[in-house]
Amino acid sequence: MKVKMAGVSECFSIGSVVACKTCYNKEIEGEVLAFDPQTKMLILKCPASNGRAQLNDVHVVNLSLVSDVQVKKEVTVVPEPPQSLNLHRLNTRVRNQIEEKKRVVTALSADVSPEGQKLFLAITKTIDEVSWQGPNIVVLNQVTITPPYKLENVRGDAESKAFNHIRKVVEKHVKEQASGQTASGNNSTPPTTAAAGPETSSGSPN
Repeated sequence: MKVKMAGVSECFSIGSVVACKTCYNKEIEGEVLAFDPQTKMLILKCPASNGRAQLNDVHVVNLSLVSDVQVKKEVTVVPEPPQSLNLHRLNTRVRNQIEEKKRVVTALSADVSPEGQKLFLAITKTIDEVSWQGPNIVVLNQVTITPPYKLENVRGDAESKAFNHIRKVVEKHVKEQASGQTASGNNSTPPTTAAAGPETSSGSPN
């Protein structure tokens, strides 16, 4: 499948390698995935910017705003059509990321200690129904965790599954925080004290 853009002499084949320079003088080179002649939008697959071989960066380029478009490698064999996108999975991923950002904002906006904020975020990784009630963390409207947010500060029905589950989450979080502080302390260099030399005295003999 070849596409030709009005105003640009190059023809692009799906799978070809195209290089161009954006209006910000940024050079982009990648494999052509798709092209929309109406909007003049070109989609290029490029090597991942983080260097991971199993990943790729995908750039959506407006060809009306680029210059020096070059076809580095022309593909004559028509490649297999790309797999269709799982829109449901993509929408779910977007919703999850939005909810995660909301939880972070909620945790950081509370006027509590950093320990309370970290515990709040740790709980929200497995439980959605978490909120603040003043300085207290309320989970599932059944369990309350008061400052200083230790295991003994978990309040609720000790016979309920929710209480026992949340106690385990708090216990794991406290242990992880303690082990992290221990590792940080071990990596620090202890202060060195210069050894004092032997005292000497001088004086004239009697």
